[in-house]
Amino acid sequence: MATINDNFLKLKAGYLFPEIARRVSEFQAANPEAKIIKLGIGDVTEPLPDAIIKAMHEAIDEQASRETFKGYGPEQGYPFLREAIVENDYAPRGCNVAADEIFISDGAKCDTGNILDILGKGNKIAVTDPVYPVYVDTNVMIGNTGEANDKGEYEGLVYMPMTADNDFIPELPKQKVDVIYLCSPNNPTGAVMTKEALTQWVNYAKENGSIILYDAAYEAFIQDSSVPHSIFEIPGARDVAIESRSFSKNAGFTGMRCGFLVIPKSLMGKDSQGNDVSLHKLWNRRHGTKFNGASYVIQKGAAAAYSEEGKKQIKETVGFYMENALIVRNTLTGMGIETFGGENAPYVWVKTPGGMASWDFFDKLLNECNIVGTPGSGFGASGEGYFRISAFNSRENINEAMNRLKTKLSV
Repeated sequence: MATINDNFLKLKAGYLFPEIARRVSEFQAANPEAKIIKLGIGDVTEPLPDAIIKAMHEAIDEQASRETFKGYGPEQGYPFLREAIVENDYAPRGCNVAADEIFISDGAKCDTGNILDILGKGNKIAVTDPVYPVYVDTNVMIGNTGEANDKGEYEGLVYMPMTADNDFIPELPKQKVDVIYLCSPNNPTGAVMTKEALTQWVNYAKENGSIILYDAAYEAFIQDSSVPHSIFEIPGARDVAIESRSFSKNAGFTGMRCGFLVIPKSLMGKDSQGNDVSLHKLWNRRHGTKFNGASYVIQKGAAAAYSEEGKKQIKETVGFYMENALIVRNTLTGMGIETFGGENAPYVWVKTPGGMASWDFFDKLLNECNIVGTPGSGFGASGEGYFRISAFNSRENINEAMNRLKTKLSV
């Protein structure tokens, strides 16, 4: 009989968001008249920008003619999109990124897990706590951890607590680690890393031969002009970092699926004999073997995000969500509830009132206000006592949700 990958058996019973969905489904079944407002999962609600819709319609029409039909495209992505990314995301910020160092994919979440294919077993992995669960779970799946303890912490991982005491910015590990996961603007806390903080991490990685996996999926939401949008704004980062980005949140591609990785050609890892090996070459080989490329139609839509019309429309949508975040923050603060984030990210990180456990607060919001958020403990042990509220929703629902909190929530 075929055997299985036993590492999957180490995973906790349910991934965070399916567990939320299960609880909400049970509540809805028992309360069919309840109008539930979901401010939990980070899914966008506003329609795609007109410039993107137009570009994808045109790309569909191209498929109707033999002369313009597109079948398999380059696995790494079409040059028109890779070049647009360089010209708009990196060159203006002084980042030395070449188009052939960009790999188009079907989303940053997939890239985050798939990158482990080219990294060796036995690496010491450092993750923030709280953390986007995909970072941890994919390492569990591939066998980089032991079992989880009662707090949900996996043996073998180095956890870097992020709390109010350190402004939710991870501190450098006291030990040597090989792979470091960083996310800024941070999911779930909404905190951002300054140039000074990122410089410390780049220096640490250079001194220790570490690789930083830098998640910049929410960079479009940065409002503070002094905050870096890319780790490649930091000198020396090309030698130690891989950056992932997504069109999901800024351009509304959660259902379209498009993202990309940046892997500099100068980034090296070590083989079992201690020889330098190009991670760019390894990923290129892996990508071409396991991936047939993102859809041409979707890539044309992504490229339209960089048109003048597209950039203007995306700026308006991002501004809309950030106004939602401001409404959430102001409402909760006015109720005497402590909040963080929501200034450079579409997430508001809430201190649960009265020291309430995060899943208890989840149930309280669901039952008293018919509002769904995300329990902080689902992001790690240091997330206990906190709660994430997403600004991704209509203005009508945000206003209604905040009115329910003010009138129905007992704190």
